[in-house]
Amino acid sequence: MIVRSFKDIEGTDRHVKAKSGTWESKRIVLAKERVGFSLHETTLYAGTETSMWYANHIEAVLCVEGEAELTNDETGEKHIITPGTMYLLDGHEKHTMRIKKDFRCVCVFNPPVTGREDHDENGVYPLLTEPEPETEAV
Repeated sequence: MIVRSFKDIEGTDRHVKAKSGTWESKRIVLAKERVGFSLHETTLYAGTETSMWYANHIEAVLCVEGEAELTNDETGEKHIITPGTMYLLDGHEKHTMRIKKDFRCVCVFNPPVTGREDHDENGVYPLLTEPEPETEAV
């Protein structure tokens, strides 16, 4: 059993701040836990715009605070995301978030992220993996 809080991981290598300066993410469950998903609390900052494309991952996002406009860059469809609203990127959609009020959300990724990821020039997280644990010879 694992018990940890977001407060426990502030300032550690699990507390990732984007090179772009538009978001930060506290990654409370990572690939190294070997449970098949990762779980994050992410905050995107008011007045910013972030284009993303999870070509290698499926992401579910639940807004818990703030407001953002989500645009499906492939169709042009727009959605206002507010607390209690979830969106699921089940088709690897290219999308853009325009943040109206600091936007805090809980995100689940499959496959899980390692904690080292940041968006590349295409908005993609690379597919990084953790090494297999060594097994003891019997």
